[in-house]
Amino acid sequence: MEGGSLSILNYIYASDAGGATCQSKQPNNQLVTIDPITRLDFAQDACPTRQDPASRLESTTEPSQITATSSTSRQSILQTQPPTSLVPSTRPRALVEDSDGDAPPAAPSDSARVYKRQRVVSQTTNASSSTFLSAIDRTPRTQGPSTDKMYISRSDKASTSSPSINPITEAGPSSITLDKASRSNGITSINGFKPNGSSSMSNGVSKHSSSVARVSLPGTTLYDDPYVDREEFVRLVIQSLRDVGYIESAATLEAESGYSLEAPEVTEFRQYILNADWANAESLLAHLTAADEEATWEAHFLIGRQKYLELLEARKTTAALQVLRNELAPLSTNPEQLHALSSLIMCSDPEDLRRHASWDGASGTSRRTLLSELQHFIPSTTMIPSRRLTALLTQSRYYQREHCLYHNAPMNAASFSLFSDHHCDREDFPCVTTTVLDVHTDEVWNVAWSHDGLRLASASKDKTAIIWRIGSDAEPSSRECVVEFTLREHPFPVGALAWSLDDSVLATSADQLILLWDTKTGKCIHTLDSHSETVSALVWLPDGSGFMSASLDRKIFSWDMAGKLRDDWSGVPIRVTDMAVTPDMTRLVTVGMDYIAIPTTADASRGVSREPTPPPTSNGSSTAVNGGRQSENRMIIYDLKSKAIELSLPTDGELTSVKISEDSQFALINHAPDEVHLWDLNEGRLARKFTGQHQGHHVIRSCFGGVDGNFVVSGSEDRNVYVWHRDTGVLLEILPGHGVGSVNSVAWNPRNERMFASCSDDFTIRIWEPLPQSASGGLSTSGDVGRNGKGKGKVQS
Repeated sequence: MEGGSLSILNYIYASDAGGATCQSKQPNNQLVTIDPITRLDFAQDACPTRQDPASRLESTTEPSQITATSSTSRQSILQTQPPTSLVPSTRPRALVEDSDGDAPPAAPSDSARVYKRQRVVSQTTNASSSTFLSAIDRTPRTQGPSTDKMYISRSDKASTSSPSINPITEAGPSSITLDKASRSNGITSINGFKPNGSSSMSNGVSKHSSSVARVSLPGTTLYDDPYVDREEFVRLVIQSLRDVGYIESAATLEAESGYSLEAPEVTEFRQYILNADWANAESLLAHLTAADEEATWEAHFLIGRQKYLELLEARKTTAALQVLRNELAPLSTNPEQLHALSSLIMCSDPEDLRRHASWDGASGTSRRTLLSELQHFIPSTTMIPSRRLTALLTQSRYYQREHCLYHNAPMNAASFSLFSDHHCDREDFPCVTTTVLDVHTDEVWNVAWSHDGLRLASASKDKTAIIWRIGSDAEPSSRECVVEFTLREHPFPVGALAWSLDDSVLATSADQLILLWDTKTGKCIHTLDSHSETVSALVWLPDGSGFMSASLDRKIFSWDMAGKLRDDWSGVPIRVTDMAVTPDMTRLVTVGMDYIAIPTTADASRGVSREPTPPPTSNGSSTAVNGGRQSENRMIIYDLKSKAIELSLPTDGELTSVKISEDSQFALINHAPDEVHLWDLNEGRLARKFTGQHQGHHVIRSCFGGVDGNFVVSGSEDRNVYVWHRDTGVLLEILPGHGVGSVNSVAWNPRNERMFASCSDDFTIRIWEPLPQSASGGLSTSGDVGRNGKGKGKVQS
């Protein structure tokens, strides 16, 4: 494909006769017509130069495959409205009323473009009793606070005036459908978009028989708020009404307020883009944009790129080549960009084109995406961004969610209301022990939920792993929590746990061994002994194809579902204490100790190791580790596919646990002494610290929890569970309940955002939930659930 694309570029930029590189581009106004069966033969001096898009449109004859208009028609479009006036024009009454009517003759219009007004016929059969909507003067006000805003001027007969309603009504993002004969039956689908409410219209015509009087209000702001402009607010309401399908209501508001949603040129521009009328769209673009010249070139390039891709998709290769040479090449200063576009000609079929171009085609949402991109070059007061009010409401929801410390509800209409500020009660947060699982006979070191949230696996120093079945009943008093299987064939204490993606296999580690268990029968199906030291981490791949193991022996292995070794990551520079794979399967994040630099040629070619300044310690200093010696503790981030080291970060304390956020952007790492760190993987920086818990001697594990991972939860060596608000770092809860020893690990239920588990050196596992309904007015005598978590649901062997 490389050779093919380069040869096409040679046709676009032909070298001069002497073979030297063309230093200045000369205009090439001669359009070369390419016959499909003849050889491409461009002129040797065809080094195109940047031309003004308008002049290019006038001087270049488009191929027959590309939609174009004559210079005369374009010129009439440009002369209809001056660039500084984006005011809807009206049509004289004489051009609207029937020829047999008795309306007085109208004066000739000085505008080249006229627009129809809605004719509303009364229900009576008497022709003389038929009524018509009066014309609305849409010329700018001569007096007022601003002359560049859009108004509907009040006529002398304002009390009897009615809004001018477009005969083809469409509900959609900021759209007023053009009154064109070819669209007289309404638009039902444009580029994959079906207007809301279009089915309720009769032949696309909105009936509006009541007269609307213009309302004049003092001032220019909304209420007494000096920061909200009334016109902007009203125009957003008009846009929202059209978006949801209330076309008549929007037209009534326009007439009553005197504000128009947008100028006809904006509506036309939008429809030209959606209907692939590229020539007219480019003609209007110069009159709508207020950006600098370079930005205008970029806008024209975006339109040309869409045109080029659609021609390729339609298998019109000759026309696409003409666009690439005559339109895109003069606008682009990036040869790599042109190279990428030219290489698309070699795609075997439209599906291959869409895949390589990361483009969903003319029938998808690409044209609306193009409109959103062009929005950056057009002032928002001229063309309001699509669904702007919805965007503002979404920002408000996110703001309220970020400031709701106990937020643990999905973002939907049930949890967020426009009538009140969002607030989550602390009583709905899981801070009460509802069940104590007490079967292990020694310290419990790790816990992990199955993906369906119905089973919990625990690993213990007593050389067993237990699979617990946790009932799905919402009320803890009626929930069944039982031991489903006790996995006893471990020759050593059990440290790591990992469920397969379908929950059919559980992987456990015991010293240097890895055991695979059938979770339906509780039988051991494989024992793997490739590691030579303690296996510290087991991670199933997010695609379910297999799992990875890491050990203190500086090795990382990749296994398939059946336990067959697939890959060996030997030569890891640290003794790995934990690792995690990002959900998008792009990175492998490892933490460990005893770092040893391995300056081999192979490692140097695999990636770049970055040594940033160590983050400040808990006392605020940023001194060197171990008296100036190189840090022995590291976080190393690998590219999962190539094994290249993306980042190698030294730390001033031991790292014992790593978890990855669902968006694959953040890594949560337990850091001794007494901190939990949140690292931004994309930027390679420490984003936040969570302090308060105690850690210095044992392996303590943490996790994300709640809806969207809003919380950070960690065990601690002081017998407590600590919960922080992730976005602010505020310590929300210190949950007591466990006995003497450390709380070693926590795990949040993936299917129940109101439940998590913790395990401890006191031999127990605790299930944490909100205060049960039965105990809301006082402790239940049957459940005996209290803040300290003593009592209810204690399961014994």
